[in-house]
Amino acid sequence: MARSTERPQPPRVSPPDLPDELDDAVGRRHGDHIGQRIPLAEDLAHAQFEQCSLSGTADRVDLTGATLLDVEIVDARTPVLSLKDATIRRLRIAGGRIGTLDLSGAHVAELMLEHARIDYLSLAATKIQDSLITDCTLATVDIPAATATRVRFERCRADEVDTRGLRADALDLRGLDAVAFVDVTALRGTTMTERQVELLAPAFARAAGIDVQD
Repeated sequence: MARSTERPQPPRVSPPDLPDELDDAVGRRHGDHIGQRIPLAEDLAHAQFEQCSLSGTADRVDLTGATLLDVEIVDARTPVLSLKDATIRRLRIAGGRIGTLDLSGAHVAELMLEHARIDYLSLAATKIQDSLITDCTLATVDIPAATATRVRFERCRADEVDTRGLRADALDLRGLDAVAFVDVTALRGTTMTERQVELLAPAFARAAGIDVQD
């Protein structure tokens, strides 16, 4: 099969493969959960979830170090949803209101993040590939020292994007309306529109040591 010549390469992402019926259950720290519908809870750290659906409201949700395979998180309402150091393959986060979504240090493949309002999205030191972020309102996007491969934003907006130390390959930012980028020199490997580049021209000039005066 001939490889696609489309640039940037689109993410190879698909929704979670979930069974038609799920069993209601309660999540547990270090627990093994397969084919279950689980309310979000404070301590789900280091648990394993396969073909599960999670939803609900919680003061805090700790999924640190968890493994998620074919999982959806729907209409989450929480100040903190921590997936720090998690291992993720085919995760869909849809809707909801999240204060901090922390994916720092996680290994992520096939993330779909859609129709969510998030104050702080942390991808610091995250290895993320084949992911699609659509129709989201994001106050701050924090991606320092991340490795992003075939990741696309569509119809999203953000106030600030911290790209310091970012390593990108086919990171499509054309659908991200951002007010400011912290480090424009770290945008190598990304795709942007001409309008986005025009708006960043003063920052590019400063980074290149150019004194621009009228």
